[in-house]
Amino acid sequence: MKQHMVNSDWHDLIKGGINHIRDFSALAHRDVKSLAAVQSVYPMFVNAYYARLISSPDDAIARQVLPDASELDDRGLVDDPLAETRQSPVPGIIHRYPDRVVFLVSGRCPVLCRFCMRKRMAGRSAGLNAAETAGAMHYIRNNKNIREVILSGGDPLMLEDDRLDDILATIRTISHIQVIRIHSRAPCALPQRITPELIGIFKKYHPLYMNIHFNHPDEITGEVTEACRCLADAGIPLGSQTVLLKGVNDAADVIENLMRRLLRVRVKPYYLHHPDLVRGTAHFRVPVSRGLAIMQTLQGRLSGIAIPKYMIDLPGGGGKVPLSPEFIQKAADGMLMVKNFQGEVFSYPMDA
Repeated sequence: MKQHMVNSDWHDLIKGGINHIRDFSALAHRDVKSLAAVQSVYPMFVNAYYARLISSPDDAIARQVLPDASELDDRGLVDDPLAETRQSPVPGIIHRYPDRVVFLVSGRCPVLCRFCMRKRMAGRSAGLNAAETAGAMHYIRNNKNIREVILSGGDPLMLEDDRLDDILATIRTISHIQVIRIHSRAPCALPQRITPELIGIFKKYHPLYMNIHFNHPDEITGEVTEACRCLADAGIPLGSQTVLLKGVNDAADVIENLMRRLLRVRVKPYYLHHPDLVRGTAHFRVPVSRGLAIMQTLQGRLSGIAIPKYMIDLPGGGGKVPLSPEFIQKAADGMLMVKNFQGEVFSYPMDA
């Protein structure tokens, strides 16, 4: 039976988390040795709250965070398909689009998702030191075409309050930055992190937006509902980002249910991401045709406010593109030819 933790300190939930497969009793009957081999390549961590949402080692929650032997099947995938390293002018900054940057402020996460787009870094990054943080701020300050800063990582909300406050305060001293956005899994996977003290910090730095990573309706618990209420009541517009994952949510009824429940907790469905071509995640990939079929099913069954954009992130740093007719140039020999925001054409596998 699923259990829920109420009024727990988020630090305790992190300290009480599971970071080795041998400590997860539900997997005692599995080949723990082979799963430990996976973990030696791709680290594992599940905080105590999220671990208690797992009903069985095969449910939608477990599949997202527990190691799977299939992770060692590379299938030709690569560590950094989105070319983030090449688009990083200084440590901690990814500058892909002219008017905005991603600022990787944290190396920690409330859970280590097995499908992570930055799986090459997950559980290994120490985050930025003081000199690197200063260098990133210097880059933002000296590039006046930047209008928006997106805090990511890792997870920005794994920083302590004073550190996060300092980062937000410094960004707000840069006159050309109009919007700050936070991308976080914490309100979903560690809702206890949304404390009154954190809310008080956020209120000082509007306009502040937050995109929260949700993948399944079972993630929306009473604690998550309360965390989202606190954020929304603080005037922070909330959006969701969902990854389409085989065996987790690759069915229209699951996505429909998730989108309906998100609206009820005041989170606007934003993106449905096709999984990236990241090494160690091939077992999560679904055909593009399945994603398109799900989107077609949602049309008419959900109001427009509940329908996310179905997105791919193009290999080689081409950027995010919605999978819709105006961006798909043609399909042949198992490949889509997709036009990005700059008019460049990229190939993308349809069914792999």
